[in-house]
Amino acid sequence: MLRRLVTWSYDRRRRVVVLWIGAVVAASVLAGVAGGDSAQDFTVPGSDSAKAVELLRERFPRFAGGTADVVYTAADGITGPDIAARVDALVGDIAGVDHVLAAEPGPVSSDGSTGVVQVRFDQDAQRLPAESVERVMDLAGEAEGDGLRIELGGYPIEKVEQSEAGSESVGLVAALIILLVAFGSVLAAGLPLVIAGFGLGVGLGGAWLLANVVDVPDFGVMLAMMIGIGVGIDYALFIITRYRSALAEGREPREAVELAGTTAGRAVAFAGSTVVISIFGLVLMGRSYLWGVALATSLAVTSVVFASITVLPALLGFAGRNIDRFRMPWFRHDIKGRRTLSWRWSRVMQRHPLAAGLVALTAMVLLTVPATSLRLGMPDAGNGTDDLTSRRAYDLVAERYGPGANGPLLVAVDLADASAGAAEAIAADLADTPGVATVLPPVGNETGDAAVISVIPTTGPQDAATEDLVHRLRDDVLPPAVDASRAIATVGGTTATFIDDSAQTAARLPVFIGGIVVLSFLLLMSVFRSLAVALKAAVMNILSIGAAYGVMALAADGGWLGGLVGIDTATPVPAWLPMMMFAILFGLSMDYEVFLLSRIREEYLRNGDNRTAVADGLANTARVITAAAAIMVTVFGAFVLEDAVFLKLAGLGLATAVLIDATIVRMVLVPATMELLGDRNWWLPQWLDRLLPHLDVEGGRPNTVPEPAANDGSGPDDDREFVPVP
Repeated sequence: MLRRLVTWSYDRRRRVVVLWIGAVVAASVLAGVAGGDSAQDFTVPGSDSAKAVELLRERFPRFAGGTADVVYTAADGITGPDIAARVDALVGDIAGVDHVLAAEPGPVSSDGSTGVVQVRFDQDAQRLPAESVERVMDLAGEAEGDGLRIELGGYPIEKVEQSEAGSESVGLVAALIILLVAFGSVLAAGLPLVIAGFGLGVGLGGAWLLANVVDVPDFGVMLAMMIGIGVGIDYALFIITRYRSALAEGREPREAVELAGTTAGRAVAFAGSTVVISIFGLVLMGRSYLWGVALATSLAVTSVVFASITVLPALLGFAGRNIDRFRMPWFRHDIKGRRTLSWRWSRVMQRHPLAAGLVALTAMVLLTVPATSLRLGMPDAGNGTDDLTSRRAYDLVAERYGPGANGPLLVAVDLADASAGAAEAIAADLADTPGVATVLPPVGNETGDAAVISVIPTTGPQDAATEDLVHRLRDDVLPPAVDASRAIATVGGTTATFIDDSAQTAARLPVFIGGIVVLSFLLLMSVFRSLAVALKAAVMNILSIGAAYGVMALAADGGWLGGLVGIDTATPVPAWLPMMMFAILFGLSMDYEVFLLSRIREEYLRNGDNRTAVADGLANTARVITAAAAIMVTVFGAFVLEDAVFLKLAGLGLATAVLIDATIVRMVLVPATMELLGDRNWWLPQWLDRLLPHLDVEGGRPNTVPEPAANDGSGPDDDREFVPVP
């Protein structure tokens, strides 16, 4: 089937390119016209915060939606008639914006310099259309000036700011430079970028259409873009490299495309499948918004895989033997990959396998150690850069009202069966709790069967002390407070919701990791018919991801490493990020494992010499794997330039894991351990061999050409070749 698809795409290349261009245009137009909005619900079903949300939605809709703070200040104070009139006009304008329930002026700071208008929306922040928030921001921008300064804070504002990421262009430029170095040809270097563009254009368009039926978080689309660019370039790189090798062997372009498409193309299809399988492991977490993340990212990966095995053969048909046109003569390229630096390096590792392996293992363990201090939670706006209005609003509120005012807790009280004065008694107990700065008077609904009590902590939303306060209120303060009154009280609000989300994610993370590791272990055994290779790959992948967690934890601590990437203060790591990183990185590291080990196994089956197979396999794949990893590192690393802390941490963690995987793992641990194991690398119990399915990654089998007679003059006795078998 794959051969027919590749050759059909080559023979009908004009039609294929036109179809793909039409698909990209159609996907873009449909996404713009009928695409949904990003949405995510971090509420954990059955949690205390979920019960609070449910009560508020049912009996107190005014408090159930998202909120934004319009923080205004003036050097001469805000109590003058001119400032007051302008603020009143702004309040009226904001109240007329779609999805705005109310714009309520709040308290003025003690020095009279700052005030807050709280904007209440009719939908929670995760589902609120960005257009409504942007309109509020525009109105605030039009109202400021002439001595009046206005900043906007709150989670809806932060979401809009995070959606404006644009560092992928930096990664693309860096990727082009790496491809030029790898190929030495402008034409060959440009094709992977074109393939990534085709695949990502269709994939992202589909993701936005998907947002109409499932919750697709804004960070899910960003991750889909990040992964789609990386794997799209990588997969095209692998196929083009195999195509150029086939041309160098004297094959005709059509035969070279067929060979590349049915060998490297099959490996690409398998690699893409492993990435998709790993990403869909997210559903083991039992959270609805992760379905959207998994579907969006998988759609992007599937699109670039399909582009690699259809539109790339078509474009190679146009290029023909001109694939190396516009060569850059100052780069030397050895397509055969023999006796290269990589080949010599593998020999060094094989001469000292135990020492090299121990040093590499020690380095990875040391990098992993900081991961033990990784704290899950949602970073607040105080981590943003000064050019973000959410950060400036956060600082103003913290300075004038205290840091806890940036993340008030909402205690929802069910008074249906409660005694009189229950809400006031609960509020009094809350006010006496250590860690509580202020408790606002209870606000009752029209029917009198529910009330909301706003609790202002002494610490900011992301602080560990605030998390401790939430647990103290739930476990120690509220139970005795409600027992006497027969009321039901639950702690909710955005801050409490994120705390519950982090706790639930941490509890299910081991199940998620275990499920992916076991599945990938079985896949690798099925492909390479080896117990040791599969076990070694699983362990090394876990170590490389653990090291990435450690580096990410160091950056999140806000020390010297955090300062380098723009994180000046200690911050928690979003709960979804470690599990997302594991899913993505395990899939990507499996890609490199498949590309490297399939070539080593090919050499081993050809000559039966494990040492030579490792050296030759590494030499033949080192350039392409190094280039692919370098592209991934630059694409991921470019997101460190973003303002949002979670994008900085995601980019740093992903880039670190790929870098470690391509250097310490592939260049040190793989040759060292395979040398130590020798022929045991390829051992598989017969009973297990019968149970496992046979998966052919390369689409061919290595055949040993019979040795010629000594006097036939046909060539050296050890001359062998790889013959692809249909």
